[in-house]
Amino acid sequence: MTYQQTIDYLYAHLPMFSRVGAIAYKEDLHNTIALCAAVGNPHQAFKTIHIAGTNGKGSTSHMLAAILQQAGYKTGLYTSPHLKDFRERIKINGEMVAEQFVVDFVKRTKTVSQRIEPSFFELTVAMAFEYFKSEQVDIAVIETGLGGRLDSTNIITPVLSVITNIGYDHMNILGDTLQKIAGEKAGIIKEGVPVVIGETVTETRPVFLEKAAALNAPVFFPSEILQLENLQSTIDQLVCTISNKQDKSVATYELDLTGLYQAQNLQTVLCACSVLASKGFNLPTAGIQTALGSVKKLTGLHGRWEVIRKDPTVVLDVAHNEDGMKQVLRQVNVFLGKDAGNKAHIVIGMVKDKEVEKVLSMLPQSAHYYFTNAHIPRALPAEELQQRAAAFGLIGNVYAQVNEAISAATTVAASTDLVIVCGSVFLIGEVDFEM
Repeated sequence: MTYQQTIDYLYAHLPMFSRVGAIAYKEDLHNTIALCAAVGNPHQAFKTIHIAGTNGKGSTSHMLAAILQQAGYKTGLYTSPHLKDFRERIKINGEMVAEQFVVDFVKRTKTVSQRIEPSFFELTVAMAFEYFKSEQVDIAVIETGLGGRLDSTNIITPVLSVITNIGYDHMNILGDTLQKIAGEKAGIIKEGVPVVIGETVTETRPVFLEKAAALNAPVFFPSEILQLENLQSTIDQLVCTISNKQDKSVATYELDLTGLYQAQNLQTVLCACSVLASKGFNLPTAGIQTALGSVKKLTGLHGRWEVIRKDPTVVLDVAHNEDGMKQVLRQVNVFLGKDAGNKAHIVIGMVKDKEVEKVLSMLPQSAHYYFTNAHIPRALPAEELQQRAAAFGLIGNVYAQVNEAISAATTVAASTDLVIVCGSVFLIGEVDFEM
C-alpha cells in the first residue's frame, strides 16, 4: 500500500475517537499491551515523560519537548489529535515520522490488528513507541489522549509524570465531578515516580495527594515553588518574569506562544524542568529561555492563540470546553481593550459530545457570530449550533466551510477588530493557515 492508502485504511477500519466519539474508546489497556508485545515492547527501550490534563497538556508537552531538544537530547514527541497531517502525532526533534515507517508498521501489525481489532489511537500509540525505539531517542514526551488511568499511553513507566489541570470535559467517560475526573487523570502516577501537578482546586488536590502518597510518588505543586512576578502580552510575544520562592532566583521568559494562559503552563514546565534536573538532565536556564522563544519553530505547534493574519487580526485557538473558553475570552477582552468601538467576530464550530450550552452561555452577546462545523461525524451541524446559540442571544449566519466563515468575518471587521476561530480542534484543522 502507498502512504495515502495506508492512512485511508486506518480511517476506514479502526474506530477513531476524534471522528466518531466515545464508541472508539476502549476501557482497558489490553489491546495496547498486545500490540506492543507483538513488536517487542518498544516502550521499555527509552525514557519518557507522561503528561495528562484537561487543558494545557498539548502546550506543556511541546514546551518540554522544545526544551529537551534545545538542550541536545534526541527527543520524541507523541501528541493528539493532529490538525492537518496524521504524522504530526509522532515527531522526533520536531520532524514528523516518515511516511514509509507508517506504511511498514501498519503492514507489520496487520495480522495482530485483525485479531484484536484495536482502535485508531491504540495502534498509533504502539506505532509511536516503535518509532522512538527504532530511532533511539534519548527521551520521549508522551501526551495522553483521554483521561489517564485507562489511556492507551498508560503502559509506560516514565521518569516524570505531569498533570496540568482538571476541568469539565469528556464527562460521559471520565465522570461528572472534578474528583472523578482527577481520579482518572491521577491514574498516570506511578510507584516512586515524581509528579508535577500544574493546577488544583479544593476538590482535586486531595485526590492527587492521596494517590501520590499511596504510590510513594514525590509530588510537586508549581504554585508553591514559583511565582509569576510580571506578565506582558503583545500580539507576537508573551513575556513572563518568574521568581523561585526557594532559592530567590528570578528569570524572564519570552514565549512565542502568546496566549495569556501559557503563563500557567510555563510555571508547570519550569517546575518539571527542575525535577528533571534533579534526575541528571542538563537543562540550563539560558537554554530553557531560548527554547521557549521558539517552541513553534522547534516542535511545530499550532492552534494556541495563533495569529494567522493582521488588519484585522485573525486568531486560531483550539479551546473547546468551559475552562479553555474562559481563558480565551479573557484574552479577547485584553486584546480589545477598553475601546467600545473594537468588536469581536467569533467563528465557532463544536462537536456533539461537548458541553455546548455551557460554552455558549459564556460567550458575549456583543460579538458577531459565524457558525460553521468541521467535516467529521462528531461535528455538531452549524444550523443546530446557530439555533442553540440563539437561546443565549448569540446571533449570526451559518457557513458550510470554516474558511468561508473567516472570509465573511474579515470582510466586515474593522482593522482594530478581532476575528477568533475556536470551539473545536477539528475546526482549526480545516483552516487555511496561509489565508
